[in-house]
Amino acid sequence: MRKKLSITQLQKQIDELTQALQRERADSVNLRRRVDEEREQLGGFYKAMVVRQLLPAIDNLERAMMHTPKDLKNHDYVKGVQGVVKQFEQSFKQLGVERIKTVGQEFDPRYHEAISVEDPSPGSGQAHELVEVVSEELQPGYKLGDEIIRHATVKVRMEKVKEE
Repeated sequence: MRKKLSITQLQKQIDELTQALQRERADSVNLRRRVDEEREQLGGFYKAMVVRQLLPAIDNLERAMMHTPKDLKNHDYVKGVQGVVKQFEQSFKQLGVERIKTVGQEFDPRYHEAISVEDPSPGSGQAHELVEVVSEELQPGYKLGDEIIRHATVKVRMEKVKEE
């Protein structure tokens, strides 16, 4: 007792099934794209997390290098520590981690955290003629793509706006 369908009805069913298949394929492509995007975001999150954990050790190595007595600057031990610091820098670069530019840059709260602002010197101009410029980096900042891993801790001074 099979019901005979007309060619028009069969064509309509074919069209409906074709549309359903196309929707399923589009959903599958979108799902794959979303999974890839989420995987990439998660990878970036874990990269940033690992870098955050390493930063205190790197900071301490750099501080130790800054306080090396002059008579030990060429000692093999000191050169070895310098090599370790360079290795960290190269690894960060390969991961896409960048050090935030600071000294001489215009202060930007997206990248810098100011802990002090030097008063403008007398005669340096009106407040509207001054711009905040980073004068000293106290702790380096890092970013991974557009994500800030750690803001740079800086001192800021007021400078006259440079005319171009």
